[in-house]
Amino acid sequence: MKGTIVAISGVTVTVAIDGLKLYDRVRVGERRLVGEVVRLEPGRAIVQVYEEARGLAVGEPVESGGKPLSVQLGPGLLGTMFDGLQRPLQVLYDQAGAFIGSGYEPPALAAETRWPFTPLRQVGDQLEAGEAVGYVEEGAFRHVIPTPAAGTLERIEAGEFGVDDVIAHLDSGIDIHLAHHWPVRQQRPSRQKLAPKRPLVTGQRCLDFLFPMVKGGAAIFPGGFGTGKTVLEQSIAKYADVDIVVYVGCGERGNEMAEMLDEFVDLEDPYRGGRLLERTIVLANTSNMPVAAREASIYTAIAMAEYYRDMGYDVLLLADSISRWAEALREISSSLEEMPGEEGYPTYLGSRLSAFLERAGVVETADGRTGSLSMVLAVSPPGGDFTEPVTQCCLRVSGAFYMLDAELAHSRHFPAINWSQSYSLYERVTGPAFDAEIDENWSRLRERCRKILQQDGELREVAEIVGQEGLQDEDQLVLLVAENLRQRLLCQNAYSEDAFCPPEKTLSICRQIIDDFDAITARLEAGEALNIVLAEGDHALE
Repeated sequence: MKGTIVAISGVTVTVAIDGLKLYDRVRVGERRLVGEVVRLEPGRAIVQVYEEARGLAVGEPVESGGKPLSVQLGPGLLGTMFDGLQRPLQVLYDQAGAFIGSGYEPPALAAETRWPFTPLRQVGDQLEAGEAVGYVEEGAFRHVIPTPAAGTLERIEAGEFGVDDVIAHLDSGIDIHLAHHWPVRQQRPSRQKLAPKRPLVTGQRCLDFLFPMVKGGAAIFPGGFGTGKTVLEQSIAKYADVDIVVYVGCGERGNEMAEMLDEFVDLEDPYRGGRLLERTIVLANTSNMPVAAREASIYTAIAMAEYYRDMGYDVLLLADSISRWAEALREISSSLEEMPGEEGYPTYLGSRLSAFLERAGVVETADGRTGSLSMVLAVSPPGGDFTEPVTQCCLRVSGAFYMLDAELAHSRHFPAINWSQSYSLYERVTGPAFDAEIDENWSRLRERCRKILQQDGELREVAEIVGQEGLQDEDQLVLLVAENLRQRLLCQNAYSEDAFCPPEKTLSICRQIIDDFDAITARLEAGEALNIVLAEGDHALE
């Protein structure tokens, strides 16, 4: 289908072309820029261009392929860095240099790479859509190749193939390739959704101990400028107990993305050995890239994440930050002259965010495997205002809320997670799991720590009036123990060997502090003075 441009407003282009469908992918102008249909009107369509539209002119040609915006899914995704439209950045650099020009669209997966394919099915087998026909070895992972439709297997071959080669054929006339395309805005099907049960260990003591995450859960951590969102998210990406990590820098500053990529290239995988990048997919859609592609980037990322989830892997999707995605959505909505909602965001902001976060979860796949997709999303509320629409919309559907406190960050307490305002709805699931797998006293010690931190907040208000010396020995001990919990348990240096802490070490630190607290409390009840007990030094409290 072909047509012409009839009007241009920034990156929003009106085209005269028949037969288009909503969200179809089109080629715009002489440079064949990538665009997506976002509105249909009688005799014309509104197209959102995902590249720099400078130089477009009325009357230039428009062509549609008749398919929605899609990603290519197959072997070769791991260890690759893409932009928001799944264009490999290294190939773009080789073709266009350090600054990406318009009109470039290299294939996401290298067609010349050969992969050894091993069949799991035989001729005559009846297959359902999504069932595995075979696999290839992609690094340390078995990359399962699914069938795109139901049918009887008429032909299947073993050997080395490229991603575009035919490896099998169904009686319905459908060919099966190593790779296939999938619409980014369409959720991949599964047999059923299951309740999350397994803890997701992040290596961050404050999260694992006080506000645990589960595999298949969704968490957000909002914070103002300088509160450590990017560092915390990158630390979770490095050390989270998952198989595959998909990291999308959505509107991030280019220098931050460059620093992260440099680290990931050299960083060792703490669970499997080798390079961490070998099990990571990075999407970099920096703040100087077209804003429309930023809106598409999180859908590109989640389509790839769901693909590996369907193989039975535990996948973690991290987005930094979802606020910049919402700002892109607001800018696009404004250019389409839609009715604005709160703070200028489109009225459908809440439903879009809800639909996106609902794609997290644990599923039974079409092949009978169990896979999980977890989400950790950074939120950048303007001025640190947590009542703004994006934060509030995320709060309604996320299971864990990690509030990053500017005061803690300014006092050099990192991660700057406010332990009195944060929460996790997954405790009832993770508590019994940690009690069974780590120590039966895990939940009990966690509640003891929370009670001490709560008492500390109350006593500090009193101490501001009467002075710390005016408090009773028992209350001064609570302040001392709470300070130890903050410095030794809740603080963690992301640039030292302490960047990753297993649950066993976390429990050991907590138990030592609580045991000292109980021992000193017993001596105070026996009539001894706190200063004398502390002077003896037979404890670990500082």
